[in-house]
Amino acid sequence: MEQSAVLQRLSRLSLEPNPVLMKHAEERARSVQNRIADQITAFAGSMWFVYIHIIWFSLWIGLGVEKYPYGLLTMIVSLEAIFLSTFVMISQNRADAKRQVIADQQWQTVKEEDKQNEELLDLSNQILALTKAIHAYTHASVRPEGPTSASS
Repeated sequence: MEQSAVLQRLSRLSLEPNPVLMKHAEERARSVQNRIADQITAFAGSMWFVYIHIIWFSLWIGLGVEKYPYGLLTMIVSLEAIFLSTFVMISQNRADAKRQVIADQQWQTVKEEDKQNEELLDLSNQILALTKAIHAYTHASVRPEGPTSASS
């Protein structure tokens, strides 16, 4: 599926695309080979691909292009299967690359949040220490009042 089609689907769902994935898609789109592989994979995974093959096989057999056991058709379909399996692997590699990009971004976020948590913990400990110091100071400066003798 093309990047613009993905963006249109996401906008209809009122979801914002992940900026890291968008950057990854832009980098991938710079390569002609990647664009060709993406287009073939998108087409091979569509119902149009199925319909075309149903028509093709029906016509091949129905018009008697060759006699049973359809050796040429078998060879063509086998070659097609080899290439399509390669495109499936390419698609899986692309999906793995996307997952890795997201995992890298999430790991970076975790590291940043961990650093912020450590800073917040340090700050909380400083606040606790100051609070204890204030309590100690106020308790030390307040002397209990004893009974006072009245001079008459």
